[in-house]
Amino acid sequence: MTNVDRTPRNANMLMWHRRLWLIDHGAALYFHHTWTNYLERSRDAFPMIKDHILLQSTSLLSLSDVDSKMTDLATPDVICEIVKLIPDAWLVAESQVGDSPFGGPAEHRDAYVEYLLSRLKAPHVFLEEAIRARSLSV
Repeated sequence: MTNVDRTPRNANMLMWHRRLWLIDHGAALYFHHTWTNYLERSRDAFPMIKDHILLQSTSLLSLSDVDSKMTDLATPDVICEIVKLIPDAWLVAESQVGDSPFGGPAEHRDAYVEYLLSRLKAPHVFLEEAIRARSLSV
């Protein structure tokens, strides 16, 4: 998504049994730390991708291929089912902090779904930004 915690300073990654594990996903949905203009921000390019620790290990072709595969997997039904799993208590607690405009868990869930579905609409400006950043780093 838009995880700012995947830089050399704070990669939050582990190698275990020769497999890469991404840990600490607290910033993966960075947009929910402030809900101001969240829907407009869903179309942001995410310029911090240039600092992503794994960007150098990709090719321009693999970025497009992975984007295509992940977009096919992240269907609206899948996103809705995942968002339904968020406990009401988490959404209520988050609504009581900061600038949350939501009146309850249902509205909060709707906002997550709306953001994620908007993020998946073409064109994928985040992919274009990753390809641009990758091409500048070779």
